[in-house]
Amino acid sequence: MGQAATLQGLTEAQAQEAARRGRANTPVSGSGRTTGRILRTTVFSFYNNTLFAIGIALLALGRYSDALVSVGLGIINAALAAVQELRAKRQLDRLQLLAREPVTVVRDGAERPAGPAEVVVGDLVRVRSGEQIVVDGPLVAGRLEADESLLTGESDPVAKAVGDPLLSGSSCSGGEGLQRAEAVGAESHAGRLTLAARADTTVLTPLQRRIELVVRLLILLVVLMSGAILAQAALDGSTVLRVVQTSAVLSGLVPYGLFFLIAVAYTVGAARIAGRGALVQRTNAVEAVSRVDVVCTDKTGTLTSGRLTPVEVVPAGRETEPAGARPDDAAEAGARALLGTFARSAGSTNATTAALAALPGERVDVVDEVEFRSSLRWSGITLADGTSLVLGAPSTLRPALADPALAAEDAVRRRTDQGLRVLVLARAQAGLRDADDRPRLPRLHGIALVALADELRDGVSEVLADLGAEGVAVKVISGDDPDTVAALARRAGLDAPAIAGPRLAALEGELFDDAVDTHGVFGRIAPEQKEQIVASLRRRGHQVAMVGDGVNDARALKAAQVGVAMRSGSAVTRDVADIVLLDDSFTTLPPARTEGRRIIAGVSSSMYLFLARVATQMLVILTVTLLGLGFPYTPTQVGLTLFTVGLPTFFLTMWARPEPPAEDLLVSLARFVIPVGVLTAGFATAIYAYLYRRITDGFTGTPFPDAIRLFEQYTGLTYGVDADFVEASATLGAQSAMSVFVSTTAIVLILLLEPPHRIFTAWAPVSSDRRPTWLALGLFVAFAVVLIVPATREYFGLTAPDPPVVQIPAVALVLWFVTLSLVLRHRVLERLLGLRGGTTVGA
Repeated sequence: MGQAATLQGLTEAQAQEAARRGRANTPVSGSGRTTGRILRTTVFSFYNNTLFAIGIALLALGRYSDALVSVGLGIINAALAAVQELRAKRQLDRLQLLAREPVTVVRDGAERPAGPAEVVVGDLVRVRSGEQIVVDGPLVAGRLEADESLLTGESDPVAKAVGDPLLSGSSCSGGEGLQRAEAVGAESHAGRLTLAARADTTVLTPLQRRIELVVRLLILLVVLMSGAILAQAALDGSTVLRVVQTSAVLSGLVPYGLFFLIAVAYTVGAARIAGRGALVQRTNAVEAVSRVDVVCTDKTGTLTSGRLTPVEVVPAGRETEPAGARPDDAAEAGARALLGTFARSAGSTNATTAALAALPGERVDVVDEVEFRSSLRWSGITLADGTSLVLGAPSTLRPALADPALAAEDAVRRRTDQGLRVLVLARAQAGLRDADDRPRLPRLHGIALVALADELRDGVSEVLADLGAEGVAVKVISGDDPDTVAALARRAGLDAPAIAGPRLAALEGELFDDAVDTHGVFGRIAPEQKEQIVASLRRRGHQVAMVGDGVNDARALKAAQVGVAMRSGSAVTRDVADIVLLDDSFTTLPPARTEGRRIIAGVSSSMYLFLARVATQMLVILTVTLLGLGFPYTPTQVGLTLFTVGLPTFFLTMWARPEPPAEDLLVSLARFVIPVGVLTAGFATAIYAYLYRRITDGFTGTPFPDAIRLFEQYTGLTYGVDADFVEASATLGAQSAMSVFVSTTAIVLILLLEPPHRIFTAWAPVSSDRRPTWLALGLFVAFAVVLIVPATREYFGLTAPDPPVVQIPAVALVLWFVTLSLVLRHRVLERLLGLRGGTTVGA
């Protein structure tokens, strides 16, 4: 440290001036989005704006209860999204890579403590063993070893001499020195990493984008249709009440219940995944993880537990024998005992000594110790009798060994090719320091060769096999040697070609993307290369999940569609991750994928019912209006869809089976919704027109007194006195019969989506789940009760279940089911459009 005494730091006045000029190590603050922006984007999203607009319109029309439902759903949906986004913002805002502990700076020629934020450009900072490095800059005095694993993923400390750069966010693992601050705050390495980790990367999932597209199209159609129908009503001189009712029905065509259903499905899915050991921090990650086709994972801390296990001890003289000595071998037993004694007696502990401490041995008194440093690549202890034990890398100890055969290159290579870490234990009858008290190796006598293996996390091999069976590619990305990483990957069941980071860095454009696509193991990879690998995979159209635990993984986690962190990993990584594995278990990932697929399947099934209902009602309204037969619905009759569509979609979403996401969801929806909507609307319009004319003709002739009495009771009008008695009676009777038909068809659609028998398999194969069938039967019973009980019947604006109201829809229901089954089974829509032949589906 002689050089340190000649170095002068800043004066307090110079430091204060630098701080005023903004050159202090001020912690980075703020994230990608402010609280105000989050509230604006979540509360006033497209979905919620639609709900609020409908609610305001209904409120202006006097439909207070309907307005409350619409606005209430918007508020709930906004609250769920805002809470989630604000929680994520709080996590990101408190994210700091640097600790808050004081550091030592040289001011006015003397050392004094200072907070990390007080360090300015030009300061001299004293760096000691165990302390974090808080700024970027060169080492100007002393020698030390920097642990950069948090930044680079490289597990071995890096020796630093005068002139070598020190990066903020790393720590001093040995030695001492002075560093000159050159980059501070947001300009430092730690600051740039923190800002990158805080960047907002919220994106819509494919399902969310498709639903938004469908809803936008529906809103456009509803607006156009509403304008035409309301204009016609105004020209016809319709009453204000009729205009209000018509507007309420038309506004109800927007399937705003679908928005709420998605929010609930994501929330329930996140809760289920949490029960499996994974915390979902971004709700739509539940869906996103199910679409992943490439999983990128770090090695240490993700595939491995970070612990080492001794797997082989080869005594001297036996180095040429195959691995696996006899357990009763005395030489091996002695070597194991010395290894255990070394581990127990050494004052400094690391992953290696922790693993060797599991071997038999006893703690002995040590008079001197040389701690392990990467620059030495060995450590040793000297016992009271003058004997020294040395443990180190074979290549380092080989020149000092009396018999170097124990550390022969081929014997070592055979084991390193298997992903094992190889060390040599040796003995010396001398001390471990020279006359200047510097560590040096004396003449050594080999005792044993020891091989240690990284411990795979429980279930990793099974998870990799399951992912491979599902067509999910796994890519291992690490800062370690590529051959070592490849060997460990093979132990886990992943046999893939390896490539080193420097070779990858020399490639550009398509060559780079091709290399990323074709290789499965990446070694000596820098943190920025992890992000580049993820970006390359995304360019090739892959859905990527990145699994990591260190700060060096944070940028890659942000770049992936799904970032997955280990709970035991760094706080930075946990805060930026979409999903945190609470048990540090890689085995939690497949259940999370399964739950995501369940949600997609459930929401997709719900869209079939929602859109079929919307298509039917739109077509009925158009055709009946064009026929000049009045308006076919009242708002209360439309409310029946809560039981026939809203309730079933909720349960179908919760009960859905996990299935691979369909990339052609919109095409599949069109194939189902168009035939269902056209046929249902066609039969419904025929029923409406038939009964409308039948009732009208009945009252223009000689009506039955019982019929007059009933319709006077239903309408509140008097026959022969009120001019619109006949029209109101015909409309009410036709509406009732049509509502019975449309409601029962909606229930039957449940059986088509989840067929209990071959007769219902026009669209899907027979389902083993009988819950949808029981749900459909329960809805039939509930609807029958609605028709029978006067109070509920009157609430929904229906007449009594007289024969025409029940018999005609019943006959039409049978004809509709047969026709629809034939159309769906034989793909009539595709035939008419010339898209495909007559391939059948179902059974």
